[in-house]
Amino acid sequence: MARTKQNPEFEIQVGGEPYVWRLQRLPQWSSDTAAWRGMAIAVRHGEGQREAVLEFPAGPQPRFGAPQLKASQIAPALVAKAIESAIAAGWEPFSRGKTVTIVVDATGG
Repeated sequence: MARTKQNPEFEIQVGGEPYVWRLQRLPQWSSDTAAWRGMAIAVRHGEGQREAVLEFPAGPQPRFGAPQLKASQIAPALVAKAIESAIAAGWEPFSRGKTVTIVVDATGG
């Protein structure tokens, strides 16, 4: 039986360029820092190969039993602004190398 894809990828246009993004990490408790960590999305250019992980700050803790965040619930405008911020911070989607981690604020800036 075929397995369904757990992290679907979404296409978005930023500055006339095609990008593909997916939800990499849900907001969660981190035992390393003993604090909540925010969500993270992984982004790459539609024709490029270098990926960037955009980390958002932790928001309020979810209530017990609350439904988990789904990638389809994330506003495309937030993702687009975060991608623009990553490019402004020096991410080069067409370069080769390791995945870059960039911390953005809650508004994607």
